[in-house]
Amino acid sequence: MPRMLQPKPNTVACLFSREPRGSGTSPHRCSAGWLALALAVWLACPGAVRAGDASADLTALSLEQLLETPILGASKYEQKPGDVAAAVQVISRQDIKTFGWRTLGDALASLPGVHTTYDRQYQYLGTRGFGLPGDQTARVLIMVNGNRINDPVYDSAPVGHNFPLDLDLIERIEFIPGPGGAVYGQNAMFGVVNVITRTGASLNGAEVSVSYQHPNTSRTGRASFGKLLDNGVDVLVSISGLSANGKDRFYDFGSSGISGVAAGLDTERDQEFFARVSRGAWSAEVVQGDRSKRDPTAAYFSDPLVRTRPYRDRYENGQLQYQDRYADGTLQVSGRLFAGRYRFDAQYSYGTLVSEPSRAEWYGTEWHVVSTAVAGHTLMAGVEAQDNVTVRQSVLDLAQPANDVRIDSSGYRVGVFVQDEWRLIDTLSATLGLRVDHNNFTGTRGSPRAGLIWQATPATTMKLLYGQAHRAPNAFERDYSDTTSQASNRSLRGETVEAWEAVLDHRFDPELAVRASLYHWSTQDLITLGTEPGGLSQYQSGGSFRSQGLELSADKVWASGARLRASVSLQDVDNPRGGRLPNSPQVLGKLNLSAPLAWGWQAGYELQYDSKRMSLAGSDLGGYAVSNLTLGTVKLVDGVELWLGVYNLFDRRFAHPGSEINWQNALEQDGRSASAKLVVRF
Repeated sequence: MPRMLQPKPNTVACLFSREPRGSGTSPHRCSAGWLALALAVWLACPGAVRAGDASADLTALSLEQLLETPILGASKYEQKPGDVAAAVQVISRQDIKTFGWRTLGDALASLPGVHTTYDRQYQYLGTRGFGLPGDQTARVLIMVNGNRINDPVYDSAPVGHNFPLDLDLIERIEFIPGPGGAVYGQNAMFGVVNVITRTGASLNGAEVSVSYQHPNTSRTGRASFGKLLDNGVDVLVSISGLSANGKDRFYDFGSSGISGVAAGLDTERDQEFFARVSRGAWSAEVVQGDRSKRDPTAAYFSDPLVRTRPYRDRYENGQLQYQDRYADGTLQVSGRLFAGRYRFDAQYSYGTLVSEPSRAEWYGTEWHVVSTAVAGHTLMAGVEAQDNVTVRQSVLDLAQPANDVRIDSSGYRVGVFVQDEWRLIDTLSATLGLRVDHNNFTGTRGSPRAGLIWQATPATTMKLLYGQAHRAPNAFERDYSDTTSQASNRSLRGETVEAWEAVLDHRFDPELAVRASLYHWSTQDLITLGTEPGGLSQYQSGGSFRSQGLELSADKVWASGARLRASVSLQDVDNPRGGRLPNSPQVLGKLNLSAPLAWGWQAGYELQYDSKRMSLAGSDLGGYAVSNLTLGTVKLVDGVELWLGVYNLFDRRFAHPGSEINWQNALEQDGRSASAKLVVRF
C-alpha cells in the first residue's frame, strides 16, 4: 500500500503529495440533484415551441463589447469588469471553439499566471507559480453556475476530463485570481472559476457533435437539445461521452528494477449529463460526470505493468435557484437549494489487491440580497450553510477483509457575508467585504476584502486590492489513518492567504487594451505532509510561502475580425526550505491569435511557453513552447460545422514533474496529434 511509504526527506513537494481517492460501493440511488430538477418539472408545462433569440456572435463584437461582458462570479451579482475588485479574465464560448480546447484546464491555461500539470491520471492547475507536484488544486474553487464542484473529501477541483460538464455547453468561463474567501469561504484561496452554461434559447434546437483524435484514438460524441418555449420555459438537455485508447508508452519504474511498455494502460472513458430548466425567477439544473482512467505509471508505488480496475470519479451536483427583484428594482433577492454526491474508486496491486473507495454526500442552502436603494452604494448580505452528511474513506484488503479500515467523517460549515460597493465620487469607488465562516472542526474564521478603484481617465482604470482567504483541512488530511502508514491529525489548523495586488488597465485606442498586474501573496499555516513521533506520515500545520509577480497582457482586435491576446507572467515563489520551488515555472508566455479566412473558414493559433520547472529530485525539466493550430468553418453546409486541429504542432518533447507517489521523476507529455470535429444542428 502507498501509505506504507514514508515521505522523502528535504523535499517540499512531498508535503503536498496526492493520496489515492476512492468511490463508495453502495448501490446507485436517486441523487438530491435529480430531486432538485424534479421540483422544477412543473415549469415545463406543455406549450408550442418558438425560436429563442440566439446569443450574440462574439466574433462580431468590438473589443469594448468583449471586455464589458458582465461578471457574476466576483460578487454573486452582475458587475462591469471595471467595477470588479480583481484582475478578472473571461473566456468565451467562441474562444473554446476557435482554439479547440479539450478540457477546462486547457482553456484556463491560456490565461496569465496559470499553468497545468498532467501525471497521466489527472490534470492539475497551478496559479501564479504555486502548483506543487501532486497538489490536487484544493486552493482554487470551481463552480458551475455558482454551484461549487469541489468535493468535501479531498477539496479537489476537477479541471481535466473529470470535470463533469462538456465544454461545448459552456457560454463563458470567469476566472477571478486571488483570494475570494470574502464571498465564497472554503477553497477560494488562490482563485475562483465560475463556469456559466448555455441556455436553451442560445442552443435553439438540436445539436449533435462527433470527434476523432489520432494517435490517441480518442472519440467523443454529444447530443443536445435546447429551446425557449412559448410559455416562457427555457429547457436544455445534453448527454456526451468520450472513449480514448491513449498511448502505449515505455516507463522506467526506478528502484523496482522493472521497465517496459504499459500496453493498454492509458485508456480513458467519460460520460456526462446536463439538464437545465428555467422559467421566470426559477431555474433548476443537474450536472453529472462519470469518468474512469487507467494508470500506466503504477502510482503510489504499486506493482508496475499490472492491469487493475481503473480510477473512477463520479460527480452529481444539482441546484434549484430563485432570483427576482423587488422595491422598484432596487432589491434583488437570490436563493438556492443545492445538493451533491462524489464517488471515487481505485484498485492497486501490492502482491494482493487493495481497493480504496471514498464517498461524500452533501446538501445546503444559500440566500443573499443586493440593494441599490442607498445612493452610491451596492450593498450585499447573505448566508450559506452546507451539511456534509456523508464523508467516508475506506481501505479494503480484498484478500484479508479483517485488515479493512473504514473512516467516517461528517461535518458542516456556515458562512455569513456582507459587501458594500461604494461609489465615493464619479471616478472613485471602494469595495469593502467580510465573510465569517464556522465549521465543526476549526471553528470560526474571518475573510476580509478591500478594493479601491480609480477611473483616472476614460481610458485608464487603476485598482488597489487587498484580500484574505482560508481553507479548513479536508477529511483526508484530518481524519485518514490506516495504522500502518499514515496517522490522523484532528488538531490541524486551517490555511490562510493574504494578498495585495495593483492592477492597471488602459485602452490605447478602442481596439487595443493592455493590463499590468503586480501582486504579493503570503500564505501561512500550509497543511503539509510530515512525520509524527511514531514514524508514521501525518499532515501537519506549518510552513509559509511568499509569492510575488508581474503579469502583462494585451488584447487587440482588427476590423477584419482578427483578434490577438498575449501575456507574459513573471512569477517567483519562495521556498521555505531554500532554493527553488518544484514545478514552479518563473516565466509564462501566452499568445492566442484568431482570424477569419477565405470561404467562411477561420483559424486559431495558440502558443504557450513555460520556462523550466524543477522536479522533486532537484533536476531541471527544460522549458518548452507548444503550438496548437485549429481551422474551422460554420459554412460547410447549412447547419454543419467542421473543426480541424493539430496539437503540439511541432511535436515538441517535454515532461512534467512527477510527485511523491510516482516511480518516475518526470512524466513525458503528449506529442503531436490531430483531430477532426463535426457539429450538426437541426
